[in-house]
Amino acid sequence: MRQSNFFMPTLKEAPADAVAESHKIMIRGGYIRQVTAGVYSYLPLGYRVLRKAERIIEEEMERINVPEMIMPHLLPATLWQESGRYYKYGDEMFKLKDRHGRDSLLGPTHEETFTEIIAKNLKSYKQMPLALYQIQTKFRDENRPRFGLLRGREFVMLDGYSFAATREQLDKQFDDQKAAYKRIFKRAGVTVHPVIADSGTMGGKNSTEFQAPAAIGEDTIATNEKGSYAANLEMAKSIDTFKQEPEELKSMEKIATPGCETIDQLTEFLNVPATRIVKSILYMADDQKILVLIRADKQINEVKLGHLLDANEVREATADELVSVTGSQKGGVGPVDADWADKIIADETVKGLYNVVVGANETGYQFQNANLERDFKVDEFADIRTANEGEPDPVDHLPLQFTTSIEVGHIFKLGTYYTETMGADFLDQNGKTQPVIMGSYGIGVTRMLSAAVEQNLTEHGVAWPKEIAPFSLHLIQMKMNDEDQTKLAEKLEAEFSEKYDVLYDDRKERAGVKFADADLVGAPLRITIGKKAADGIVEVKRPTDDKAVEMSVDDLAAFVAKELD
Repeated sequence: MRQSNFFMPTLKEAPADAVAESHKIMIRGGYIRQVTAGVYSYLPLGYRVLRKAERIIEEEMERINVPEMIMPHLLPATLWQESGRYYKYGDEMFKLKDRHGRDSLLGPTHEETFTEIIAKNLKSYKQMPLALYQIQTKFRDENRPRFGLLRGREFVMLDGYSFAATREQLDKQFDDQKAAYKRIFKRAGVTVHPVIADSGTMGGKNSTEFQAPAAIGEDTIATNEKGSYAANLEMAKSIDTFKQEPEELKSMEKIATPGCETIDQLTEFLNVPATRIVKSILYMADDQKILVLIRADKQINEVKLGHLLDANEVREATADELVSVTGSQKGGVGPVDADWADKIIADETVKGLYNVVVGANETGYQFQNANLERDFKVDEFADIRTANEGEPDPVDHLPLQFTTSIEVGHIFKLGTYYTETMGADFLDQNGKTQPVIMGSYGIGVTRMLSAAVEQNLTEHGVAWPKEIAPFSLHLIQMKMNDEDQTKLAEKLEAEFSEKYDVLYDDRKERAGVKFADADLVGAPLRITIGKKAADGIVEVKRPTDDKAVEMSVDDLAAFVAKELD
């Protein structure tokens, strides 16, 4: 490709609203241009990278025998109403009406659509296991689209779905997809950690996220130095190392703690450590009142709590609800005589404590020397706390390390969440009707591109991984009116174009402009044809090299093959 004919509008400076380095590079390099907030056009350079990433996905899906198809973007609301997600999904869903007043939506994901196809066309266990996928634009009305392609309202995504007759088939499909995803990210040059994750609004219980470590990442993952444990912070577990020595149980007494609404205020007022205090928080889970207890030096993890309660809505009680239910304002709620609670759940950290401080269910008062079993009861103990950095992991008991990261993929074992609701049944070997067992698999393709840039930044641009680089080889001719340079450049272009994607900078521009643009193109190899062209000498440079090195044209083919093949 001749650069003089290639549309690549570069900028010296990134727009002021570009915060992420990947956003800056893609705007400055002419990869993308914003159309409206969170919506981008992919210019030729960006589209080349996108298509190469898609081809890697297509090849790896073919390898595990998963065929590609395509679904519509515009979907009837009735499908989502049938599954129950039409209202549950929230304000991120783009909703619209047609001229007849019928409700529709722009697909944020396609579980319902695929389930409907299967419900109508798959009737026997003999047709399974089966999996399908598509690479398609999705739509989500993000409240704050930002960071370029990392959080947009329109984005490209692989979404795949598996259908099984048995749990064993589902497990095999899940493992195959997980292995394929690892190969996809490795080929794309994106370092990822598969981590334990929350399924969110997707349904299902078992899920794995693929997180790409990056400074701009919006997620936090917890790992250990061996890599034997990795989880999203929402789901991370840790070992609590605090142990209170057994002591004689003291008489419980009610004490005034005026103005103490926070744990810090309470510890200072009573001159006791937070490990001597049990924090009580009232949650509303659908129509139930749940009192949640945790040692006061820890924080409640609401994602874990939501999984435990398995309710449609779990939220902390409002100030008015708190007074109405418990008779106390914030800071005074506690588990003693808490008959108003439908259930009392405690984190594991509450076990083994003696003579603790708890709320007295009266504003401005606490009970001192309260003890589990004697003074208050707990219906269920569970791990519902947020893990802290440095705490031992649950596998090898090594200190947890926290890393910011970008979610680039997510796979779920959905089970029968959708198929039971939408009537996707089949006849098993015994002629008995059973619901199809589903899995769901997604890769944010455009997010993956941003992650690749974030992980491969150079001083002035990007060093694209070779399988998704827009061009494998960038030929740069210094003087377009030099016959020796032109002859050699055109010879190299013809030779290498037979095997590689070659961009030939034939523009009548200054050397500084050409090199600045080359930094933004980020091809794995840059070959500069300059003043020694007549002697058969060129300069070769990788994006990560500090300086270019001279090389004879006679040695060039072998060097390029070694670098790129």
